[in-house]
Amino acid sequence: MKVLVTGANGLLGQHLIRQLVDEGKFAIHATGKGSSRLPYGEKNGVTYHQLDITDTKRTQLLVEKISPHILIHAAAITLPNECAADKTACWKTNVGGTRTLLRAAQKAKSYFIYVSSDFVFDGKDGPYDETAVPNPVNDYGESKLLAEKMVSMSTLHWAVIRTVLVYGGKVPGGRPNFIHWVKEKLSAGERIQVVDDQFRTPTYVEDLAKGILLVLMKHAKGIYHISGKELCTPHQLAVMVADVLQLDAGKIDKVTAATFKEPAKRPPKTGFIITKAVKELGYVPVKLEDGLRRSLGM
Repeated sequence: MKVLVTGANGLLGQHLIRQLVDEGKFAIHATGKGSSRLPYGEKNGVTYHQLDITDTKRTQLLVEKISPHILIHAAAITLPNECAADKTACWKTNVGGTRTLLRAAQKAKSYFIYVSSDFVFDGKDGPYDETAVPNPVNDYGESKLLAEKMVSMSTLHWAVIRTVLVYGGKVPGGRPNFIHWVKEKLSAGERIQVVDDQFRTPTYVEDLAKGILLVLMKHAKGIYHISGKELCTPHQLAVMVADVLQLDAGKIDKVTAATFKEPAKRPPKTGFIITKAVKELGYVPVKLEDGLRRSLGM
């Protein structure tokens, strides 16, 4: 069975490819904007294709050539401030790229799995289940929601997987995620400011990859919320990182979102209710402390 994964060089992409390889039953085609950062190749059943999904013609030709049974679309501009700073690039990638992939997947009748975000919500009534009405507060969330709508309106068999504040171990070429930023700053003896008026259910990247694989294996259709169970603020998460590493949590200053003049507004309280994924998929996330220990090599 042929699986095509976009965004394969990212944190999720690299962990997802590894889990697909471990399954041993897929011919895997991986795409990324730059050169491959994957520790896998043809001998592992992985073929890498350098691809910018905003290149409509090349994207269509590649998808039609591969004709994947399953297309997992994880590529996106995911930084809200980056989306606010360059709205054209944000919409061209997150919406236009998704539209191109959907059109190309039509001919192959691919099972289309789209990775989305908690930022489709306004954060007024979180945590959210899959029946909650989206209402994004920034360009990133708006672009992800429009892409979701295009996926759900397609004639393909589809699934949308939303997730929250993904963390995990470092991957080759990847940018540091939040927990590693905290580790690096505290290890250097620096003080850091972390917001305590936003709430999330942090997601261990291995759990997210596992959740996607569960959706794939069950050929599930619809929207699924995949995250951790524990609701916390970024400040509380940073303190947990410090405690796990036995670093000085006293250097973590508690601030509010108003402290930072960021171009993109953040939803104050998102997080997910994952009952549907637990019941229908058998999804069971690790405890937050365990996920942090694994991510930090403890």
